[in-house]
Amino acid sequence: MDSENTSVKPLQEVLNTLEIDRKKIAETYKTAYILFGLAGLILIIGFLIRFPALAIFGALVPAIIGIVMYYQIGDDANAYKAAYKNNVVGSALKEINETLKITPQSGLPHYEFVSSELFTTRPDRYKTQDLVEGTADKTAFWFSEVHAEYKTETRTKNGTRTEWHTIFEGIIFVADFNKNFNVSTVVRPKSFGDSIGSWFSKNVFSFGNSDLIQLENPEFDSKFVTYSRNQIEARYILTPAMMERILDLNQKSDETISISFIHSKMYIAFPLSHNYFEPPIHSSLLDPNLLSDDLSIVRFMQDIVQELDLNTRIWGKE
Repeated sequence: MDSENTSVKPLQEVLNTLEIDRKKIAETYKTAYILFGLAGLILIIGFLIRFPALAIFGALVPAIIGIVMYYQIGDDANAYKAAYKNNVVGSALKEINETLKITPQSGLPHYEFVSSELFTTRPDRYKTQDLVEGTADKTAFWFSEVHAEYKTETRTKNGTRTEWHTIFEGIIFVADFNKNFNVSTVVRPKSFGDSIGSWFSKNVFSFGNSDLIQLENPEFDSKFVTYSRNQIEARYILTPAMMERILDLNQKSDETISISFIHSKMYIAFPLSHNYFEPPIHSSLLDPNLLSDDLSIVRFMQDIVQELDLNTRIWGKE
């Protein structure tokens, strides 16, 4: 977190109050873990000295106390996290852009994840949180964390085994493109087809009417595959300048991005494993670098509008 943010008195007071809450929560969790460890130790000793019944009875007492403490503090921990996101992160976002706001319990709706056509697999389990919204000059944008999974079921001699597989985990960025597209245009990593595997069945979107577009930028075509139902519109969107900007943006990302242009919006999927905007439990809130990683990703997302020159209105919505 930038030092100038922590020096603002109202925010510093919020941090000081939350630090008291954090310490209480951390101590309770620590005590619960100690009780769980004690229960395990009693069981081991009891079985070693061949008094299993006494060991189980003796282990139950610290185990039950630990479980009660663990779950009772859960509500306090959730309230602490909500206060941190709304008050601390919310205030820090205003320092970057006055229009930015965070809604912790909201995210990218399931239907929009599907309709973005970024991925070929429909999720069976879908989680999203920490919706950040704002505007950069003329362009409205928003993004949120998403974790989408599909399941496979395998029959075994012991019954049915269910396994969960990640479709996508990271941040999905959405921006107003100021153009009502007639069809969808989708840009995916070149290696995307290799990673799908053999599991399609009921969960594959239809691209039967989409064509593979060969573009005039060899570097772009070496990193991405592009699909569209309208070659002319795809080339109108993916101008030489736009392709260069997408390549530059991709270089700044840890993994290859996916992009779609659909329904007057642009969607960009950034695969990430880090969970952003989460307050620490077992370390201090008063660290001056507390929000440095979180705010850097916000700045990165906001800069996409400039990187892709979305404020230049070459089209108007019809």
